[in-house]
Amino acid sequence: MKPYILSHTNYKALRKEKFQVALLPWGATEAHNFHLPYGTDNFETAAIAAKSAGLAWENGTRCLVLPHIPFGVNTGQHDIPGTINLYPSTQSIILHDILESVLNSGIHKILILNGHGGNDFKQMLREAGRGFPEMFLATANWFQSVDKTILFKNQGDHADEMETSLMLHLEPSLVLPLDQAGPGNSRTFDSQALNESWAWSERQWSKVTDDTGIGNPKEATAEKGEAYFKAVCSKVAQLIIEIGKLENDNPYGK
Repeated sequence: MKPYILSHTNYKALRKEKFQVALLPWGATEAHNFHLPYGTDNFETAAIAAKSAGLAWENGTRCLVLPHIPFGVNTGQHDIPGTINLYPSTQSIILHDILESVLNSGIHKILILNGHGGNDFKQMLREAGRGFPEMFLATANWFQSVDKTILFKNQGDHADEMETSLMLHLEPSLVLPLDQAGPGNSRTFDSQALNESWAWSERQWSKVTDDTGIGNPKEATAEKGEAYFKAVCSKVAQLIIEIGKLENDNPYGK
């Protein structure tokens, strides 16, 4: 039993603890090239949440990991079989109910650990902050926490070398041989501005890529995945520790 994971612990143990932070892993269910499972984002995010909370726990920060949410915003993949989509408005309702439950449990801080690029919780937290003024609300994208170029030669953002390496470390039995993976080639907008960071339009996945991957996974290894996993968990754990120390009334320092 891990006392910092809600689905592992029990009421006898839980009622003795005073938790500082609730950690909510939020993933997605979608195709990841030909070689990775539909649950890739969920396996990754749940594992990073558990390990990070464990590191924070060892440091003295009482963080409670909530069960992960396995569905995300996948409106751009609506025509790909097996995709499960939650609209942002639905996510907002789910988040509101979770915040209410977390607050009723005596926890006044929550960190959403996001593992899917289609999810964006910033505006939801802006709105939720008005309804839960006594809570500290934060979100973090674990896949942006560590510079990927240090470990991975081929860059992408979906079922790429990084994600494939991570899954080879975490769930190798669910990864097909890499000679069965697609190349992860992708098309860009016929607009310079929309391919830059300051402008945006949703990508239609079935038109952007032939294998649902973006980024060549062929050079992925479990060793790279393990190194990346440790680096990300260390970064996320430090964030949890820092949030645990914040004062809700004034988290900005002196």
